[in-house]
Amino acid sequence: MNGLWAGVDIGGSKTLVVVCDGDGQEFASVSVDSGAHLGGDAILDRAAALVTSVVPASALAGVGVGAAGVVEPETGRIVVTGDSFTGWAGTAVNAGLSARLGGVPVLTENDVNAFLLGELSTSDRHVLGVALGTGVGGAVFVDGALLHGGGTGAGEIGHVGDYGPAPCTCGQTGHLEAYASGRSLARRYALATGLEVRAEVVAEAALAGDQAALTVFTDAGRFLGEAITHACGLLGIATAVVGGSVTNSWALLEKPMQEALLAHPLLSGSPVDVRLARGGAKAVALGAVALARSVRPE
Repeated sequence: MNGLWAGVDIGGSKTLVVVCDGDGQEFASVSVDSGAHLGGDAILDRAAALVTSVVPASALAGVGVGAAGVVEPETGRIVVTGDSFTGWAGTAVNAGLSARLGGVPVLTENDVNAFLLGELSTSDRHVLGVALGTGVGGAVFVDGALLHGGGTGAGEIGHVGDYGPAPCTCGQTGHLEAYASGRSLARRYALATGLEVRAEVVAEAALAGDQAALTVFTDAGRFLGEAITHACGLLGIATAVVGGSVTNSWALLEKPMQEALLAHPLLSGSPVDVRLARGGAKAVALGAVALARSVRPE
């Protein structure tokens, strides 16, 4: 069993582990509640226990982690987190998880960076990644490498734009996350109808013809398209990949997004080519495997 690689997705609700063989082929996966409000030590304890529930640490060649929050790529230290976590900021993930796994090498990236790594093909050189989930995250792959930027991280597309008065989780208003995240879809529907339901239920209502539900999804798709085309135009990127749980409602998002892309083409005259992520719920963990192996995915 030598030469196995583990990818760990540490999110606000769950921790997911995928184990792959030396060729990058998945052979096992398992998940558990992440314990996000229990603090950094407890989160790493759960992650380590989850890995070793699948494979002994001695069989691992390396571990990659896709972690929620702004991550210092050199050390894997969590710099900033959202309100889904308690005591996660300041956690040194590389050292802490490696120690719990008997010294196995660990590399950590922001979860959306890991997601994007897992979605790349060998021909990709410039790609924008967007993850629509509880929040909205982004990642940028330029000139064949992830762009990390400064201390607040590069690619945070969820916190750009001024699309209206809706409050964002960062404390400002009008950002893409205030309209296109799962939480924002549910919140805006509740404001319009008085019904407090999950985003998945809002999607069901929209598909059944509920006008209030259709409006929140149409706004989300339109603003997503505008944000993508502006980000790509700035960096000379013609391709974007979109994933995350909200894309389970892609049928509601795609048309208004494409209309916005066509209305705001790149300087080439063509719209950004947007593709739907293929990794599904395992995209971050599979990208973390690619990170650990330090090779481009095939």
